Amino acid sequence: MKTRIRTRSLSLLLIMIIIFTTVGMAGCGSTASSDADSTTDSASASATDEDGISEAGDSDTDTATDETWALVKDAYVFTFPLILEYATKEKMTNTVTATSTQAPVNQFIHADSLATADSTDVVTPNVDTVYSQVWLDLSEDAVVIEKPATDRYCSIEVMDAYTNCMAILGTGGDTSDACTYLFTGPDYDGEIPEGMTQVSMPTNMGWIIVRTLCEGTEDLENVAAIQSAMTASTLTLYQEGGEPAEGTCDEDKNYTPLNYVLSLSPTEYFTLANDLMNENPPAEEDADAIASFAEINVGPGLAFDGDILGTEASENWTAMLTDLTAELSEETAEFSVENGIWSFYGYPIAEFGTEYAYRALIALGGFGANPVSMAMYLKCKTDEDGNPLSGGHSYVLHFEADALPPVEEDGFWSVTVYDSETDALIDNAIDRYCINDRSELQYNEDGSLDIYLQAEEPEEDQVSNWLPVDEGSFHLMLRIYLPTNEATDGTWSAPTITMAE
Repeated sequence: MKTRIRTRSLSLLLIMIIIFTTVGMAGCGSTASSDADSTTDSASASATDEDGISEAGDSDTDTATDETWALVKDAYVFTFPLILEYATKEKMTNTVTATSTQAPVNQFIHADSLATADSTDVVTPNVDTVYSQVWLDLSEDAVVIEKPATDRYCSIEVMDAYTNCMAILGTGGDTSDACTYLFTGPDYDGEIPEGMTQVSMPTNMGWIIVRTLCEGTEDLENVAAIQSAMTASTLTLYQEGGEPAEGTCDEDKNYTPLNYVLSLSPTEYFTLANDLMNENPPAEEDADAIASFAEINVGPGLAFDGDILGTEASENWTAMLTDLTAELSEETAEFSVENGIWSFYGYPIAEFGTEYAYRALIALGGFGANPVSMAMYLKCKTDEDGNPLSGGHSYVLHFEADALPPVEEDGFWSVTVYDSETDALIDNAIDRYCINDRSELQYNEDGSLDIYLQAEEPEEDQVSNWLPVDEGSFHLMLRIYLPTNEATDGTWSAPTITMAE
């Protein structure tokens, strides 16, 4: 059983966190753009900003031992997803009433638009699905979620407080029919009302992400109709009737969640972690890790004392955070899967078990990610010759005949292009940001498919297959929702990209 995170001394700034945290730039009840399966630019949140790290406190100890700091790093890696999820929840529920980006706990947040080139507050935005979310607080009552029957991809990902995927409901999960779910926390001992399906959560804090397929702006009205048929309320309110309670707004919580987490001193961080673990108990399989952390008083029911870190706590804490992403990347390199010139995060993404380093890395670079069985996110930055993709050239992305991304029933795929400098969608004259299996494409006589990546409009017979770029560098994301085993096990070959002659 892997319970310790072996670290190596590399230097790289902390990078990328999923878009749900971008609403941190807006105020209470704001309607700032939000989208999932995307990432924010956290360069401004570099852990090297020492002004954001407060001293651990006066200490009689000059320096802590290397063994102590190794335990501190392990405990940080273990608890980081928990702290980041809490900070994100606090931001996204910091509103009196629901908007398209925020809602009080146990109420739906429904996005109402698709990303465009003007969506500069997010990076690598998804233009396939519209997102709905609920932040669960099960500490005082169970929560009832109703979903309607759907005739399209509408998948519900359920995560615990540590970002482990606990269930997939709807498409790819239990049923596309209408269903009423009862979400219960670890201490719930009540009855399960007739007609409800229980979803037993191991933690009181939880995160629900609903992804609903949208076939363009003209389809948003249909998506909104599905969203309006979704309901969320506490069990008591559901049974007694009435309107959901208003939330509260605290301007101090209008932070960017990652910045907030990085600003915490060791004492602030681990005191919060201990409090959260009281409400959100670690899993049984975490017992060995939790036992080792007890040596530094990190764990449920414990009180962390920053004095154990010595007088150089601030400097060592900053150095630890600065090196963290590089060390996590090296520690988890085995989980990065290559398919030709494409790569993606593989199993056990979202189903982490005791792979704590991987869980922390994904919290940094893919917060709220789906399990591989639900979605693959393949990234490509070069052509077949290893040269970076540039709008100064024209390229052909080629799928062999019978080698389109293989998906299960109700699955789909798309190829989206992004500016490599900003990770934003690329502005273009025809407002086309991706090509997908719903596009009106022209196939070659042998059944193969060519997609044209170029800045200039191609010949008329190629326009349907044109994915516009600009003159700068770019990269691609191939998203495959509900991939078959052939896609996930490497039997299927990803498309090639060659420079046009």
